Amino acid sequence: MGDTGPLYRRLARIFRQTGVARAEPRKKPRAAYRRFVYPAPNACWQLDATEYILAGGRRCVIFQLIDDHSRYAVASHAAVGETSRDAIRVVRKAIKRHGVPQRLLSDNGVALNPSRRGIVGQLVEYVSRLGVEPITGKPYKPTTQGKNERFHQTLFRYLDKQPIAGGLRELQAQIDRFDHIYNTERGHQALPGRITPLQAWEATPKATPPRPRSLPTRKPNAPLPPAPSPNGRVLDGIRVATVHPNGSIKVRGCIFNISYPMRGQDVFVLYEAAGIMVFDERGTLIVEHLWPPPGIRYVGNGQPRGPKPKELPPMS
Repeated sequence: MGDTGPLYRRLARIFRQTGVARAEPRKKPRAAYRRFVYPAPNACWQLDATEYILAGGRRCVIFQLIDDHSRYAVASHAAVGETSRDAIRVVRKAIKRHGVPQRLLSDNGVALNPSRRGIVGQLVEYVSRLGVEPITGKPYKPTTQGKNERFHQTLFRYLDKQPIAGGLRELQAQIDRFDHIYNTERGHQALPGRITPLQAWEATPKATPPRPRSLPTRKPNAPLPPAPSPNGRVLDGIRVATVHPNGSIKVRGCIFNISYPMRGQDVFVLYEAAGIMVFDERGTLIVEHLWPPPGIRYVGNGQPRGPKPKELPPMS
């Protein structure tokens, strides 16, 4: 048989015209996708945290902080949980090594940047005093932190080939080794010429560090003692609690009605001078309660306790 190329093309055209086959849209060339990149190192850092499971099934969190321009890993930190204290710790570590960045990009998490929820987070307050501009991605748009997400995946592929760490110290040693390999030995496909992040970091002068500024001192909140509940633990003033089967949580010896549909779910309880604010795992505010007068042991939400009664069918 001769060349069947024209025959195949003719059949494909007939199939498309009769609706039997559907033409695939032309894909854009890779060059058509332009990623936004800051012009210099330290112009913007990206901070994110990801969960990791240690030997024995214990959960922990890994903070990863990278430079947007060069993809250089400026600092990483293994911690028990995603707290403001540990977020500040990894940023301090990076600043001590590499100077102060102009901006810090993170998600809207309670421990990172809860500004969209009307809360001044501890990390935001810390970096703002240094002159750093804290910025966040759009809510429910994780692609804003896409560089961090890919960085997480690269780290996980490396950790999968290592012995499972039995504790945070061992995990931190593995992460530090990964950061060194990632920065110095591995060409990055997103960088020109597939150079290493260290080469990209050193190729351009660093952005001018911001000037520290004094912020108005906010009034301190009420003391944040550990809540006497077996279901919760205190994380930098934010208590993680599990909603009871009746839709409530117990804080400072008082039962607060949260939401019956939330029973069994973990929530974040933020202490304020006037009361508490309760957020779900996505950071959405569920309910606010004022502290009750002394002697009151139950604060409702205006609804009867427990599940809603089933509606009876209309009588015929």
